[in-house]
Amino acid sequence: MALDRRATTVTTIVLLPGMDGSGSLFADFTVAISARTVVVSYPNDLPLGYEELVALVRERLPVDEPFIVVGESFSGPVALMLAASQPPLLCGVVLVCSFAKSPASSLPAALHRFVASIPFWRVPIAWGAALLLGRFSSEQLRELLAAAIRPVFASVWKARLQAVLELDVTERLRQIRVPILYLRASEDLVVPRSAAELIVCSCPSVTITEIEGPHFLLQTKPQEAAAAVRKFAKESGIAL
Repeated sequence: MALDRRATTVTTIVLLPGMDGSGSLFADFTVAISARTVVVSYPNDLPLGYEELVALVRERLPVDEPFIVVGESFSGPVALMLAASQPPLLCGVVLVCSFAKSPASSLPAALHRFVASIPFWRVPIAWGAALLLGRFSSEQLRELLAAAIRPVFASVWKARLQAVLELDVTERLRQIRVPILYLRASEDLVVPRSAAELIVCSCPSVTITEIEGPHFLLQTKPQEAAAAVRKFAKESGIAL
């Protein structure tokens, strides 16, 4: 019965932002996907951990229509934790260059502590753009990135970085009952390929689609990402 409803009802796409938390970097993707969307933003002045962010997102979910949750990078774990709680109207999950366990978990303890101490919110925007946008960088994207980063308090950056470094929600993957699409960037310099492979180990039904691009995949390749999401929805019996 649930599948029939998905196939005949237009589904909302709930977009969860990267570590900046603004949601302002989804503009091109929302145009490309051409579907009903809800963009969730996180407070830029309130340090919140993953459990608190899940609670915040839950309040923004549609209450009378099916939905897909798209978790970008930092927010992938939010999407997974939410899906593990099995909301009745959730139809699917899309992870974009994300992870279920801290990408830094395999680092030696000393290096792990060093990463935790880096004030990356003070890094020059040119350095951040090189890491996040790579050879796909443009002046417009650099300006959008700077505008998204600038308002976020240092205490919030620290809390989000610590949340990532302590993360491990791999056990919750086994509780997810909806299809999952993982969009992997071919030139991701932030999240290693092993992050997707770890998720597949716990959820063999996960679909991995690789797109040529950097960590900021939805921003640099919105059309390609939208096409992949639409294909995933169609194959899963979800109407967009």
